[in-house]
Amino acid sequence: MQLKKTIGYFCGVNFIINVIVGSGIFISPSGVLELSCLNAGVALIIWATCGALSLVGGLCYAELGTSVVCSGGEYCYVKRGLGSVVACLLLWVHAIFILPAGSSIVALTFSEYASQPFYSDCTAPDLVKKIVAVAVILCVAVLNSLSIRYSLRLQNVFTILKLLALGVISIVGLVFIAQGNIKNLKMTFSGEIPTVSDIGKAFYQGLWAYGGWNTLNYVEDEVKNTSKNVPRCIITAVPLVIVFYLLVNISYMAVLNPKEMISSAAVAVTWANKTIGPFSWIIPLSVAISTFGSINGSMFLQARLNYAASKEGHLPAILSMLHVNYLTPAPAIIFSSILSIIFIIPSNLTLLMIYSGFASWLMVGLTCISLIVLRFREPNLHRPYKVFLPFAFVMTAASFFLVLSPIIQEPEVEYIYGVLLMLSGFMFYIPFVHFKLKFRIFDRITCFIQLLMEVSPPASTSESKTH
Repeated sequence: MQLKKTIGYFCGVNFIINVIVGSGIFISPSGVLELSCLNAGVALIIWATCGALSLVGGLCYAELGTSVVCSGGEYCYVKRGLGSVVACLLLWVHAIFILPAGSSIVALTFSEYASQPFYSDCTAPDLVKKIVAVAVILCVAVLNSLSIRYSLRLQNVFTILKLLALGVISIVGLVFIAQGNIKNLKMTFSGEIPTVSDIGKAFYQGLWAYGGWNTLNYVEDEVKNTSKNVPRCIITAVPLVIVFYLLVNISYMAVLNPKEMISSAAVAVTWANKTIGPFSWIIPLSVAISTFGSINGSMFLQARLNYAASKEGHLPAILSMLHVNYLTPAPAIIFSSILSIIFIIPSNLTLLMIYSGFASWLMVGLTCISLIVLRFREPNLHRPYKVFLPFAFVMTAASFFLVLSPIIQEPEVEYIYGVLLMLSGFMFYIPFVHFKLKFRIFDRITCFIQLLMEVSPPASTSESKTH
């Protein structure tokens, strides 16, 4: 039993765009502008730079994805380049914190926009938002557990719908500017220059909106013609998103003044109320569709990370099992959805973005170091695609700047919690991975879950080669 190769070029491009374009472009513009000291010019430069960094990172990952073909993304590359200990610690943070927290943020954004039409005169209660967010995660988990094919088809449809929504915002903004409404854009570079710490936090929020450029590296076992499709999909999808994001931000800034933007809980809705009036309901609907699609893609890749790590013995064996009828990694999907629901309880989106960004960019930096190490340690490794090596050094430097700058400028106790969370992975690694400690009760629980969920272990590497 194995996962089938079902992702081609078109589906791969859609997959990347679908995960990137979720809640970020509808949440982050306000935060980036506020951290830019209401300086619209600085905010646009940050958005463009975030896009450029995402593209450079995607090109680095394209080399790793074509030379170390393995689902699991950074986990596989760090394991190959820096060893099992570092890989296991990063896996602990990534699987337990970063990805589930990301899904919870997108789910809460979905509930924000989906519930707003029912509370036109006030803000929806937090309890309602959390219930809706939990419900959407459960729906996505069921869909992914029952059918990979329908999950991918849904992603393709949602990608088209969300690009149409961004296209509407972009075109209306350009028409607004063409009509001479450039009052807000005349003062583009007016205002104070933000501090280094504020710039670092603004980059966190901007890069959060671009998060997902490494999506295809998590599902490589299911990508057709990996050596060609992985680089092509990244080179197509990321620049397309950059163009749309810049146009959407210009549209927001042309229609809304800086104070209106930072005071709005839902920038896209405020923009729609001032531009398309009676049709403004289209925007909350589009955002809800966009975020639902992004949750679907995130759940898809979370399950593949858990599945790949479990096959290597770094997570419980039950997570590497496939449903015998649907051939989906159902236990890994259920595990991811439970963690995402837990992270919905604290609903401070800004804090979740900052602290998950802290951990995720540390992981990106170590992944780029792994690329550099493999270039020199394994020069004869087959590399169908080779990135310009200085790009890897640029990404490493940028990643560690994003990790260290907020800590140095404004040290907060929450960052210590992030480090402690990573080091807590030793409690799992030392007994269960290094010493391979096993308890009979765990084997019995695994057998019970196998029978209950009708799941079976995947074929081993040798078996898959034979088949």
